[in-house]
Amino acid sequence: MLDRLNAYRIMWVMVMYDLPTETKKERRIASLFRKAILADGFTMFQFSMYIRHCNSRENAEVHIRRVKKLLPEHGSIGILTVTDKQFGEIELFYGRKQAEKPDTPQQLELF
Repeated sequence: MLDRLNAYRIMWVMVMYDLPTETKKERRIASLFRKAILADGFTMFQFSMYIRHCNSRENAEVHIRRVKKLLPEHGSIGILTVTDKQFGEIELFYGRKQAEKPDTPQQLELF
């Protein structure tokens, strides 16, 4: 089990997007996209950047496929996957003050 949950196997999926919001219809589409990725377990990391913790690359690919099914017709969307080890190297700042890193969710595995 230790091999299953190491920092190189656990993945973070990041979804970054810039969607048009000039018309009421575009704002609605952007809002629906945001709500759908939130419903899939993503959390806001920064404005228009959402992250999701996944126990494995396979699990990450499931969520990536879900995001791809939600892609709006217009706008720019990026999907990035990094290992927990890589994500752990992030340096966060609020202005010049260093901020705490987000917590890694603790997940229970049942057999």
